[in-house]
Formats: sequence, C-alpha cells, structure tokens
Amino acid sequence: MKTAAMHKIHRFSVVMVLAVFVCQALMPSMAEARRKARAHTAVPAKPTGPFKVTAKAALFVDDRMRVLYDKDASRRVFPASTTKIMTALIVLERLPLDQLVTISPKAASILPSKIDAKAGERYTVRDLLYCALLNSANDAAIALAEAAAGSEKQFVTLMNDRARWIGAKHTLFANAHGLPSDDPQFTTAYDMALIFREAMKKPFFREAIQFRYRTVFSEAGRKIVLKSHNKSLFQGWKQDVYGKTGYTREAQACFVGYAEKDSHQYIIAVFGCPHRWEDVKYIIEHYGGINL
Repeated sequence: MKTAAMHKIHRFSVVMVLAVFVCQALMPSMAEARRKARAHTAVPAKPTGPFKVTAKAALFVDDRMRVLYDKDASRRVFPASTTKIMTALIVLERLPLDQLVTISPKAASILPSKIDAKAGERYTVRDLLYCALLNSANDAAIALAEAAAGSEKQFVTLMNDRARWIGAKHTLFANAHGLPSDDPQFTTAYDMALIFREAMKKPFFREAIQFRYRTVFSEAGRKIVLKSHNKSLFQGWKQDVYGKTGYTREAQACFVGYAEKDSHQYIIAVFGCPHRWEDVKYIIEHYGGINL
C-alpha cells in the first residue's frame, strides 16, 4: 500500500515538473505574440530606444538665427494656429491694448477653438490677445483682425505683406486663425521661426505666452478663465518653454516657441508632429544643451 502511494506521489511530482517546464518554454513565445499584437494596433507607440524626431519639419536656432538643428525646415507645412503669432504681431503694431473691440456675427460664428464670444459683446484688445494666444480662440482672432483692418480679408493682406517684409518668403496666410481654408495657406518651419522672432520684439507678446492661466472679462462683466494650450508648461520640466501651439487634422500638432540659456533665446519650430512635446524636449536638450 505504501509503495503504491509512493509511486502515485512520484508520478504526480514528475507531471508537475513537466508542466512547469512546458510553461517556462511557452512564456517567451507568448510574450512575443503579445508584442506583435501591440505592434499592429492603430495607436502610434511613443518612441523607444535612440530617439528620432517625429516632426515632418523642425528647426532650432539661436537668437541670431544660426541653425542648430534642421529637419526639412524649408518644407511647406500647414500653419494651423501658429498663424496667430502673425495675427498678434499685426494687432500689436496697429491697435492700443485698451481699445474696446465689438464681436461681430462672423467672429461669433467661427468654429472652435473659441471663447464662445457673443455678437455685440465688447472686449479690450489686450484680453482678446490673451484669448488668441493662450486659448487659441478663433473668435478672438477674427474680432482682432476686423478691428485692425476693417475686415478679415484686408487683415490677411497685411499678414502676407508683413511676412514678406520679415523675410518669410515661403508663407501664405488665408485667414487670421489658421483653420483649414479653401484658399491656399502654407508656411515653413524656418519662416515661422522668423515671424516668431519678430513677435518676440513686442513686450506684450513675450509676457502673454508665459501665462498658464489668465482671467478676462467682457465690458459687461462676463468672466472667462483661460488655460494655455502649451502643455509643456504643465509637464514639470526644469525650465519652461514658451510659445504658441497649433493643431488641425491636416497640420497635425505644431509648436513655435523658445527656451533660454545664459540670457540668450533659442527658437524652436516643429510641424506635423505625432509626438510634439517629446520632439520639443529632445531637440532643445540635445542641440541646445538646455536641461529640461
């Protein structure tokens, strides 16, 4: 009896050992199967290993426009809401900050992103610029364009003339906000860096893009709390990178901004990014020696 029981225990032990062995043998192939399954998902994986910039076009320059990094910086790209850098520049050159601007029906009816301004409401130029630069508000951009030039169409002419004067010869704006248009609109990373550099000469512009939050009011007292679309300001980086974002389906994610080192400003422009903030951080750190 004891011998039979011992044989049963022995056979059970052998079976268990074999089962463990088979499981261990299968684990690598199961892990490989899971890896392949993940690789075929539609969601793009974040870069691993040696980093490769995902932007279609990128430029990183010092304050003298000396190129530190260039990836197809002369390639035509859609500007999306980086357009509002030029909008702000023109407005700051033509309108006093305290001037009141009345929201038109056209401005109120534009697609998001917006502050849901109502036709007939009045805001100062200052507050509408905050709305355009922080919240990327398209209704604010149109209202400012109409106030500065009489109509958005006339304002676009000013934008394109100013771009050529700056030296942005491969840029054509179609509107004041950057949404897709039936008319041609395009820029390059190099041109947008030039335009951003010009806008940075305006103290208000430099100040505005540094805010994470800002509260504005209509003349009648309607309160609007703004939050910057520049998500790099909320990532806990060691140093802030200030600038203007953009996104449309055509353009993908964009950003034009700057970081500082030894009192010098380094301008970065990235367009068509699957991984915008990883691109920005990598380029600034590896080509500017700036620890973010």
